[in-house]
Amino acid sequence: VALGMMWHPFMRGLKRRTMDAILALTLGLLVFLLIDTASEGLEKAALVPGALQGVILFGAGALLAYFLIQIISSRKAGKRDEAAGRLNIAFLLAIGIGLHNLAEGLVVGAAYASGAAALGAFLVIGFTLHNVTEGIGIAAPVAVDRPSIKSFITLAAIAGLPAIIGAWIGGFVYSDLAATIFLGVGTGAIVQVIVEVGKLLMRHGQREGQSAATLPNLIGFTAGLAIMYATALLVAV
Repeated sequence: VALGMMWHPFMRGLKRRTMDAILALTLGLLVFLLIDTASEGLEKAALVPGALQGVILFGAGALLAYFLIQIISSRKAGKRDEAAGRLNIAFLLAIGIGLHNLAEGLVVGAAYASGAAALGAFLVIGFTLHNVTEGIGIAAPVAVDRPSIKSFITLAAIAGLPAIIGAWIGGFVYSDLAATIFLGVGTGAIVQVIVEVGKLLMRHGQREGQSAATLPNLIGFTAGLAIMYATALLVAV
């Protein structure tokens, strides 16, 4: 994640329309993560004992995460300038991606716990390449700003460290129930972040008197989906 965020200085010199295309790419990344997280969550929910209602737990976790992040974001909306608003979106991105990476960590930990060390190492390498693109997405909203080093470190930690926590959980106390709840929370968080990034793109379009649905943005969105799909193939098991 931190390696991807290091593209920030390069992005600062790009024109507004190019930056919007990168934001659209971020949107593509998020949509892929949403589909991936939701499908995996529903798979895990199907493995939960029927009495525990895995699908309901998944849905409840998603709704709770969505509304909780929405409330936090709305309370801060009137207290920030434009640059602070973009930084807030970057933090929301980091939270959503961090929750997704928590689930990825569960897979890595479970692989090692089952004795499949080679598979675990392969997954670590694959997820590393996969998460570099996520780091680029986190840096995109603040590309025109100069956030502090502390902010960058915090963003990288929020997005990346949950993978380590997930690996510990997966290695020692893995359960389909916990995975279902975590994936549900991650799904809700990602949906909320998609909404925020979409609003940012729409505001940029309104300033220039045009729709956010431009050809460069469509290309960026498609590229985001394609990049995530290509890197996901590295960890397909």
